[in-house]
Amino acid sequence: MPIRRKATQAGIFEPSELALLGRVFEQLKLDGQTPDTRDAIASRIIANYMTGVTDEPELVSLSRQPLGR
Repeated sequence: MPIRRKATQAGIFEPSELALLGRVFEQLKLDGQTPDTRDAIASRIIANYMTGVTDEPELVSLSRQPLGR
């Protein structure tokens, strides 16, 4: 799963944090997406989480948008 690979690359997360990141990723991924698209989604989720966004609905909403917008 891209989110776990990206999370491992980004740093050390607790199991509960990985579970949250995984749930958010599952809500944002779509069938037929390329691996690069899914990697970009995973990167956005982790970046938003690392800035302090820990509320699941807010993390989903922010991670739908490209970074820096």
